[in-house]
Amino acid sequence: MTIPNSAPNSVPLASAIPTFTTRDSAKPDFWSERFEHAFTPWDKGGAPLALQDYIKRSAPAVTLIPGCGVGYEVAYFAHAGWDVTAIDFSEAAVRAAQAVLGPLGSRVIEADFFKFEPAAPVGLIYERAFFCALPPAMRPAVVARWAALLAPGATLAGFFFFSDTPKGPPFGIDRLVLEQMLQPYFELMEDHPVADSIPAFVGKERWLVWRRRS
Repeated sequence: MTIPNSAPNSVPLASAIPTFTTRDSAKPDFWSERFEHAFTPWDKGGAPLALQDYIKRSAPAVTLIPGCGVGYEVAYFAHAGWDVTAIDFSEAAVRAAQAVLGPLGSRVIEADFFKFEPAAPVGLIYERAFFCALPPAMRPAVVARWAALLAPGATLAGFFFFSDTPKGPPFGIDRLVLEQMLQPYFELMEDHPVADSIPAFVGKERWLVWRRRS
C-alpha cells in the first residue's frame, strides 16, 4: 500500500514565520490561515509508529478522526481495511487533506466535531493533536463529546500531550487532570511512550488507549 511518509511542508525559519490575524485556535480561521501560508510545523508527514502498531494488532472498526489536518492517517486506516472518516472545521485543512489523499480524499469532511453526526456507530476515535490544539476551556466539552459518540466498549486511542506550557497551541495538560476528566467515562487500557514524536512533543506525549465504560 502507498502511505505518505514525508511532510510536504518543512518548519519555516523564525524569520519566515507569516503574520497571522487570528489568534483563537477555537476558530476555523486560525487553522485556515496557517494552512494557506503552508505554516504547519505540527505536520509529521505520515502515520505514527504507535498507530501503525495498534492497527496491525486490532480488529478494524468504524473510525472517526476529529481535527484531522492533512490526514495522512486516513490512508493508513483505509488501506488496512478500516472504515475511516476524518473531519476538520477548517476548509483549508480539508482541501489540503483531499489534495494529499487523492481518491481517499472523499473520506475527509468539513465539519464541526461538536455537531457532526456519524453515518454509523463509531468504534474508535483516533486522537492526534486535536485535544491539545483547542483552548483548555474547551476540554470538558471535548471529553463529553467523545463519550457521547462512543458506545460502551468502544475505544478512544491516540496521543496525549503532557506539559505545563502556559501558552499554545499545543496546550499541554497535567496527567492527573486528564485522568480525572476521562475516568468517569473511560477506562485506561494501554499506556506507552512515543518513539517518533515531532520536536515540540518529544518526551511529552504518550500513546494511550481508553475503553468506554458501560
